[in-house]
This record gives sequence, C-alpha cells and structure tokens, in this order.
Amino acid sequence: MKIDDLITIIWAVSASLLVVLVLLHSPKGDGIGGIGGQAQLFTSTKSAEKTLNRVTWALSIIFMSLTIVLSGGWLG
Repeated sequence: MKIDDLITIIWAVSASLLVVLVLLHSPKGDGIGGIGGQAQLFTSTKSAEKTLNRVTWALSIIFMSLTIVLSGGWLG
C-alpha cells in the first residue's frame, strides 16, 4: 500500500465521520424550551455540544488539509 492510498483512505473516513458529526449537532434555536429558562438546566448537554464542536472542527481541518494535499499532487 502506497502512502497516497493511505492518505486517500484517511480522507474518505474523515469525510464520512464529518457528515455524521454535522448531522448529530442540535439546532441552534432553543424553541419553546428557552422561554422558561429550561435550557440552562442541563449543563451536560452544553458540554457534550462543546465536545462535539471541537471534534467537528478537528475533523474539518483534517479533511480540508488532506483535500489540499491530495489535489496538489505532492505525494507522488
């Protein structure tokens, strides 16, 4: 297996995971639950969303950098 094949596999896996993570994000609006202040009751949801954001950003950076490397033809 050549290095460009390995990079292509990592690129495809990161793309698939990025799609899944974006679909896991909750909508930004609180809806009716934000009226009574119930959005602040569940702090674990906020920390889960924060972790999900960090992982999504990391995967998007990996995906974009591998896209640039693969499209530039620098590997072979």
